[in-house]
Amino acid sequence: MFGVPLYLNASMLLLALLVTVTYGEFVRRQLALSPTAGYVIGFGFVVCLLGSVLLHELGHALTARRYGIGVRGITLELLGGYTEMERDAPTPRIDLLVSLAGPAVSFVLGLAATAATLALPDRTLANQLAFQLAVSNVIVAVFNSLPGLPLDGGRALRAGVWAATRDRHLGTEVAGWVGRVVAVGSAVVVALLTVLKVLAPLALPLMLLVSFTLWRGAGQSIRLARISRRFPLVDLARLARRVLLVPSGTPLAEAQRQRDGSGGPTALGIADAAGRPVALVDLVAEAAVPVERRPWLAVDAVARSLTDLPRLPVGLDGERVVEAVQAHPGAQYLVTAGEDVVGVLHIADLAQLLEPKRKMNT
Repeated sequence: MFGVPLYLNASMLLLALLVTVTYGEFVRRQLALSPTAGYVIGFGFVVCLLGSVLLHELGHALTARRYGIGVRGITLELLGGYTEMERDAPTPRIDLLVSLAGPAVSFVLGLAATAATLALPDRTLANQLAFQLAVSNVIVAVFNSLPGLPLDGGRALRAGVWAATRDRHLGTEVAGWVGRVVAVGSAVVVALLTVLKVLAPLALPLMLLVSFTLWRGAGQSIRLARISRRFPLVDLARLARRVLLVPSGTPLAEAQRQRDGSGGPTALGIADAAGRPVALVDLVAEAAVPVERRPWLAVDAVARSLTDLPRLPVGLDGERVVEAVQAHPGAQYLVTAGEDVVGVLHIADLAQLLEPKRKMNT
């Protein structure tokens, strides 16, 4: 829509079934309809609800594009939807505007549906649909405005802390911890309202699912902030392992012996007759070879051609390195300067640098 790819997660089927049945039963009792008519109306409400969520996400997407931020797509799923952008907002102001665009759309839809509810005759089908759309859009707007990541209000809080401290990573971490408080607080409030019979029993498991998703999203935001703060430490010239070249046909056991005696982290490469590197030993394939076979197996059998390996220019900064690794997942990357191979980056070395505590725990 408007040039933005739209994806529907399979979990949407569960949401559609749940809302169709529950709302269909509700409207059937309210208007004395047959079960079939109730379920048809329930499904129609699902379509209206998904349209509201889609418009909410389009608010984010179109505002982001307005400020030059590419949008990879919008995904609708069980708990609503999310918009995936190609990069972060360049300034706190733009981050704030993109964050609040979605709730603003939901508020406008909620107000319009409220006006329609008041204008339509009471206890009619149109009145019931308008009322439910008003309630759902206002709830979506209010809940998404709560100040904790991954909610829209959390992104607004991040923008505020970023503007005040000039530290985006601190803003993300603060909003992530607040998001965890919001996740727990939301579950507690809904549990109390369910016990007091203000809400239907079905609300509690749904809210627990939402709270779990919020807690996990907040944790990912905190982790991302800590990783991003260490991006300046990424120096491919220092991080890359040097390459020890052995002639083609060398037994694997002999190549391993030379590597073990070379001192320091080293990658095993294969050279052609002219001494030029042509392949790199694959660590997974190497480890899979039984020890007793290694003296009799040529190192070429567990190597990959250099042309098949992703390359990272030695001058890339930390953020670009992580983006390249995410775009081309692998265990090893050639670090190059022009046509020359400077060394080999092992993904485990990059992970240890960016998350030293996580590495020690594992």
